[in-house]
Amino acid sequence: MNLYPFQSNFFDLAGLRYHYLDEGPRDGLPIVMLHGNPTWSFYYRTLIPHLSPRYRVIVPDHIGCGLSDKPQDYSYTLAQHIQNLEQLLHHLNLSQVTLVLHDWGGAIGMGYATRHPECIRRFVIFNTAAFFIPTVPLRIRLCRIPILGELAVRGLNGFARAALIFASSQRHRLTKEVRAGYLSPYNNWQNRIATHRFVLDIPLELNHPTRLTLAEIESNLPLFRQHPMLIMWGDDDFCFTTRDFLPEWQRRFPQAQVHVIPHAGHYVVEDAHEQIAPLMLEFLANPLPSA
Repeated sequence: MNLYPFQSNFFDLAGLRYHYLDEGPRDGLPIVMLHGNPTWSFYYRTLIPHLSPRYRVIVPDHIGCGLSDKPQDYSYTLAQHIQNLEQLLHHLNLSQVTLVLHDWGGAIGMGYATRHPECIRRFVIFNTAAFFIPTVPLRIRLCRIPILGELAVRGLNGFARAALIFASSQRHRLTKEVRAGYLSPYNNWQNRIATHRFVLDIPLELNHPTRLTLAEIESNLPLFRQHPMLIMWGDDDFCFTTRDFLPEWQRRFPQAQVHVIPHAGHYVVEDAHEQIAPLMLEFLANPLPSA
């Protein structure tokens, strides 16, 4: 694929192939970029060339996503995705990590960070959450309806296809080749399992098992109150709205550098990577504050 000219790597995760990119110098400070649903490492393709000349850029595909294996009998939960990431980063022996987080990558990445705070250097936050807010758009709630939701998401690929309409404010950028890139890993019922299971894992119910995992992450976020954080937020996001979610990040991390990007949606990197890349490079080049 011309838009994705990267070398694939695979980590053996208890017999499953866990795909990741590993670009840049091996002795560079590591940047770990985590995607959400229904994207994959393809989402970060425009940023990797800017970062990899100086930094070691690691971009995994969560199990069930992208070029990773898509088992049908598997625990597609937040806790499982965190555990998978732990094993990969332990295998790579990374420290002083900058986490770059979007969508479900926020909860997964912060889940890792709260378990291994000694490994974390900085954060770059795109439209995401690592705390519970009971605000879910109707179009996503519909995908949780038994039988009908699964038919829409896995049968018609309705979640990933709809995202190409609603998640971008600059849809002229979503050329035929770009749309094909986003959809290519999710080309049949079996390969869309994680897309559906991520939707089901949103912990709306009080007794949802992921509610406890998310509450534990949220309770430990103060560990990073003094860590450098860059927040770049697509102002047109229909899901992680500027009104509801961004203030929660700012309340918890008042030291964060915040850029609200107009005319950018949930796929903020897709809509505004030309603005984002130089902001990231400047942020990463800044010295860490003294203790």
